[in-house]
Amino acid sequence: MSVRLVLVRHGLSSFNEKGLIQGRTDESYLTDKGYEQALKSGEALSDINFNKIYSSPLSRAAETAKTIKKNLKGENNIIYDENLLEVDLSKWSGLTINEIKNKYPEKYLLWKTDPENLKLDGNDNLPYQPIQELYSQANEFIKNILNIYLEKNEVNILVVGHNAILRCLILSLIGRPQKGFRKLKLDNASFSILNILKFRNSFKTQIECLNQTSHLNKKIPDQIGDSRIFLVRHGETNWNKEGRFQGQINIPLNDNGKDQAKKASTYLKEVNFNKAFSSSMDRPYETAQIILQNKSDIEIKKIKKLVEISHGLWEGKLENEIKEQWPELLKSWHEKPEEVTMPKGESIREVSERSIKAWEEICLNQKKYDLTLLVAHDAVNKTLICNLLGIDYSNIWMIKQGNGGITIIDLFNDPQKDHVISALNITTHLGGILDSTASGAL
Repeated sequence: MSVRLVLVRHGLSSFNEKGLIQGRTDESYLTDKGYEQALKSGEALSDINFNKIYSSPLSRAAETAKTIKKNLKGENNIIYDENLLEVDLSKWSGLTINEIKNKYPEKYLLWKTDPENLKLDGNDNLPYQPIQELYSQANEFIKNILNIYLEKNEVNILVVGHNAILRCLILSLIGRPQKGFRKLKLDNASFSILNILKFRNSFKTQIECLNQTSHLNKKIPDQIGDSRIFLVRHGETNWNKEGRFQGQINIPLNDNGKDQAKKASTYLKEVNFNKAFSSSMDRPYETAQIILQNKSDIEIKKIKKLVEISHGLWEGKLENEIKEQWPELLKSWHEKPEEVTMPKGESIREVSERSIKAWEEICLNQKKYDLTLLVAHDAVNKTLICNLLGIDYSNIWMIKQGNGGITIIDLFNDPQKDHVISALNITTHLGGILDSTASGAL
């Protein structure tokens, strides 16, 4: 029993184009470029059989949804849901950023640094908290969707909305991490895909990808930080394909893994990397070498702290073999990984601690304009992304990392600003919109 949510931000609007704050106003309309983006989105999504389509009723989102629908299979009517309305910024709507900075300097600073605690005066002059209200709205939408669809099998739902409400939906589905709002980036007409699975009397969420823009002939979202790190999971091995636990055994890339690395190289060919790091194990190092095959002047520095989790006695075994000998421990690994230490192996806490130390060392030496490649492993990447999102390492199963998948992080020199995940688990260079890489063991 599962629900796949495909979240799409509306196409470029007139206010986006003019650099005006939109909020909940319906004076902002879809531009010609916005319609073009929506058409491309529909073409890219045409292979998915959507059971339902939901949209914000605001015209820029509604027109995006209608345009996407032209390319979709089936005769689904669009459901316009007021819980998908954009954040209400009342008197700010229609103003430029500079006008807001000049009129409301302290509130604008709070909007940029701690929007969850921002208070504004509404058009009725009564105070309210726009992001807190938006989270309530997002929770109501999620509750309604899950009540209707979670008991059904493999439901695909298209949701067309706005930047702030879609961020709140994503963050609510992963436990609403503190100060999470500024840690995500969602471009116009981008795709973000979340898988929601029924689990006991509740549900579990997996982020399959965030801010995917390759269907717009824009492989890589525009950089917003002072520097950027491209975090890549190594290409496939035979043990990934077989579902065999490899951990710290040095299994090489198979032919498909080498091909995945070549496709990642092609996808990233316009990125002028000036730094590169890899786990000290062979499969990520070979992946990094292939990605940088046309940039032989860059030294790939190996980092031992970034090696994959040690599965101890599980290494080399298939899941069924582990289940025979350690059934309860394996069950705990799937349900509460933070409580498991592999027999003669590691815990996910130990992996998280050493991975974050390595990450912090890399970031400490990151200079303005640096474009850095970092290739590591499934568990390592997941703990790093959990840390970036502000969620505990116990939530590693919330994050998907396909072999050859690309995650992009924008870094800021200003210590007041959080790093931003500008894209997560891009795998379109390996196939379609959905991640079809091997789902084998770590």
